[in-house]
Formats: sequence, structure tokens, C-alpha cells
Amino acid sequence: MGIKDKNLNTPIAIVSIAIPVVVALLFFLPKPDFQPGFDPHILPLFHAILNSTTAILLVASLYFIKNKQVQAHKVTNLIAIGLSAIFLVSYVTYHALVPETKFGDLNGNGILEDSEKAAAGGIRYLYYFILTSHIILSTIIVPLVLFTALRGFQNDIPRHRKIARITWPIWFYVAITGVIVYIMLSPYHQVNHLPKL
Repeated sequence: MGIKDKNLNTPIAIVSIAIPVVVALLFFLPKPDFQPGFDPHILPLFHAILNSTTAILLVASLYFIKNKQVQAHKVTNLIAIGLSAIFLVSYVTYHALVPETKFGDLNGNGILEDSEKAAAGGIRYLYYFILTSHIILSTIIVPLVLFTALRGFQNDIPRHRKIARITWPIWFYVAITGVIVYIMLSPYHQVNHLPKL
């Protein structure tokens, strides 16, 4: 039985629920005391590179399908899915090892004080809007990408096109806002990862 004949709705639903649950749990679990053998603080930059590359691939994928280059469209989407899977593993690793960096935390103590909130100003609201929309849509995009890819592999082109029209802009937004969140948070990553005296 090939993929065309399989009903993969249940596995996709399980994966789509499991991923955000695991990610949410990471923010409540204590961080381990051991050293992982590499500096996990390099991972946010790696995540931004993965997200920006995914965004470029999505633009290329759209170009290819609009120009009826179906094979190139498939390849770029598969690479984008692969990079997203690598991102997910790396993201989980990072948040399992490193305490959360707070936007505006200038002294790196993990507490956002009133003076730090004042220094960050109104840009905090923009940051939290982008971050919140990014998080919400990143949970929605998992099943959308999986179902879109499945319909493509099953050669169910009408349903593939219908869901892809929803999937593409959301996936692109998630990829782009991932980079924006990194850029906005990067000054505080640097402060939070300086050696404590």
C-alpha cells in the first residue's frame, strides 16, 4: 500500500498536538546542570538562518509552481520541510538547556524590572505582538504543512492547491517573524549569556 492509499490523518493529528505540548512543557521544566559539549547559545542564530532559508525556499517554491516547474516546486518544499524539522529539534534542544531570555532584560538577571520596561518603551508591545502571532501560527502551521505535503504526494492536486493557498502565507509569515523575533531579542541574548562575575 503506497502513500496514496494510506489514511495518515491520525498520525498527523498526533504529531500536530504533541509538538506544541512538548515545546510548552520545556518552559516549565527545570534546566539541566550538565554541559552539553557545545555552546547552546549559538542556536538562536542557527534558528534565524534556518528560518530565513525556509522563507527563501518558500518564495522559490511559489515561483516554480507558478511557472509549472513541478519537480523544482516539490524539491524546494521538501527541503523547506527538512529545514523546519531540523529547526524543531534544535529549538527543543535550546529551550531544554537554556533559560528563557526576556525582551528588555538589560542586566541579564531573568527579571524584567520597571526601569528595564521603561527603557524598552513601546517597542515591547510590537515585540510581544510579533512573538504571540508567531507562536500561535507556528502551532497551526504544523498540520497545514503536513496535510499540504500529503495531498501533494497523493497527487490530489485540487485539495493540495486548496490547502496550499492557506499554508503558504502562514508558513512564510512564521519563517519571517522567526527571524524578526531573533533580531529584536538578540541584544538581550548577548547580555544574558555574558559570564556572571
